[in-house]
Amino acid sequence: MKRRNLIIAATAAAGVAALTQGARAQAYPTKPISVIVPFSAGGPTDALARILGQRMGEILGQQIIIDNVAGAGGTIGVAKAARAAPDGYTLLFAHMGTLAVNIALYKSLPYDSQKDLEPVGLGGTNPMVLVAKKGLPAKDFAEFMAWVKANQKKAQYGMAGIGAASHLGGLMLNSMMKVDVLEIPYKGTGPALNDLVSGQFDYMVDQAVNVLPQIKAGNIKPLGVSTLKRLPQLPDVPTIDESGLKGYEVTIWNGFFAPKGTSKDVIAKLNQALLATLADEKIRVRLTELAVDLPSAAEGSPDALRNTLKASIDKWVPAVRAAGVKPE
Repeated sequence: MKRRNLIIAATAAAGVAALTQGARAQAYPTKPISVIVPFSAGGPTDALARILGQRMGEILGQQIIIDNVAGAGGTIGVAKAARAAPDGYTLLFAHMGTLAVNIALYKSLPYDSQKDLEPVGLGGTNPMVLVAKKGLPAKDFAEFMAWVKANQKKAQYGMAGIGAASHLGGLMLNSMMKVDVLEIPYKGTGPALNDLVSGQFDYMVDQAVNVLPQIKAGNIKPLGVSTLKRLPQLPDVPTIDESGLKGYEVTIWNGFFAPKGTSKDVIAKLNQALLATLADEKIRVRLTELAVDLPSAAEGSPDALRNTLKASIDKWVPAVRAAGVKPE
C-alpha cells in the first residue's frame, strides 16, 4: 500500500511538473526579448533584425529590443549570446560570417557555433553584386575578367574589412578567376563605397542592399550578380555564373539563434512568430525592395538553419584557410 502511494505521488508530481512547464511555455514571453546583433547599427544585418524584430514582437505580444554588440568580427556579440541564460529572453541575429567564416579566421573562438547555439530560423538571404568604378574599361563581366587578368599588378578591389561580406565575395571571385589582386580593407561598407564612387579602387562585391542606391544613382556600374538567378531589382544585369565564371555563387544569410539549452517549446514559439512575420505582406514588400531573398516555411525551420550553418562551414572554412586570410 505504501509503495502504491509513493508511485501515485510520483506520478502526480510528474504530471504537475509537466503542466507547469506547459503553462510556462504558453505564457512565454512575459517580458521584453533582447536580440543581440554582433555589428554596429545601420548595416544590413542590423536593418533586417530591426524589421523582423518589430513585427515578431507584435506577434509575441512583447517588445523585441535590438542590442548592438560589435567588435572582433562579431565574435564579442556571439559569445555574449552563447553565454546568456537559455530562457528565450536573449537571442542572437547573426550572419554566416560570424558563425561559419570566423572559424577559419580565428585560432580560437569563445563559442562553438554548432554546439553553443540553438537555431531558431532563417531570417533572409542577401544576394551580392559585382560593382566597378565608372571609369573601369569594361562593359560586362567578360570584359571585366579579361581586364583584371591583364592588369593584376595594378588592379585593386575594396572591401569592408577582413571577414566582411564584401571580403568573402571578392575573395571567392578572385580565387575562381585565378588572379592575385591587391585588396584594400576599409572599416565598414560606407567608406569603401565612397572611395569606389570616387574611383580610388577598381571594384568590389557587396550586398545588393548596400550598392543598389549607388547603382540607381549612376555612380557605379554593376557587372554581375552573385546568385544563380538574376535579381528582380537588376533584371538587365546577368549573373556571374551565366557570364562565364561557372559555379560562382555567394550569398549572405542571416538567422536567429538562442543559447544552447533553450526549450523546444520556446524555440517553436519563436519560429512560429518568425514565419508569421515572413508571411506578412507588408514585410515581404519591404524586404523585397531591399533585395532580401525570403525563405519558405521549410527553409525557415530550425533544422533547415542548422543544415545551412553546417553547409556554410563546410564551404567557407577550407576556402578561407587556403587563402591564408587572417583577422585584422
